[in-house]
Parts: sequence; C-alpha cells; structure tokens
Amino acid sequence: MTRARMPRPHEVAAARRDPRLLRAVRERRQDDAWRTRGTCQAVDPETFFPAPNEPVDAAVALCRSCDVQGSCLAWALDVGDCHGVWGATTPRERRAMLVAWRGEVEPDPDAVDDAGPPVRDRLLTLVPLS
Repeated sequence: MTRARMPRPHEVAAARRDPRLLRAVRERRQDDAWRTRGTCQAVDPETFFPAPNEPVDAAVALCRSCDVQGSCLAWALDVGDCHGVWGATTPRERRAMLVAWRGEVEPDPDAVDDAGPPVRDRLLTLVPLS
C-alpha cells in the first residue's frame, strides 16, 4: 500500500476555488437526512470504492447528478475520509480540499466524538487561557 502525499500549495489554492468545495461549505449541516436521498442508494457500493488502478469515472458521474452532493462532500471532509468517491471528488482531490476545509470551516463547538468532550472543551484544555 502506498502512502498518500501531502497536497502541494497550488493544489490547495485550486481546491479553495473549487465549486464543489464551495457548495459543501454552504450545505454543511443543512440536511441531516442527506444519505437517504443520495443517488448512491440504488447503486452497488463497490462502484464508489474502486480498486487503486480502476477508473472512478462512473462513480464521479453518478455523484455529479446527485442532489445531495454538497452535504456528502461536507460529511467526508468533516470526518477526513480519504477513501472512495464522495461528493463527486476523488481521494486525491479531497486531500487538497481537506487542507482548505480545515482552514475555512470552523469546527462544530458542540460536536462530540469518541475522544470525549465537545471540541470546544478539548481546545480549552490544550490551549491555556492566560
């Protein structure tokens, strides 16, 4: 298995202007039930997770016709998923978008994950207010 490289600065700059990322920012947390309405519900999941040397064109084309493309991409960027096709983006595209996403989108202060308390509380313990 190969290790993914970090995106280059020009790739991150292009990602910041990408209409798919801009749509994801707008549609972030707009629709909690987006998964139930995705085009992918009627398609074999393996379509969206091709082997490393297989083309992703079919999955990307399906995603481009989907109404919840922005919410799907926002979810993938929120959780940092870099496998498969999400929101009409490839893993390589999402790696650059992820750098832009983390710089542009404020974390949800009430989000709770497996690590424990809300992000806001963890940040306060990591960065003392003095």
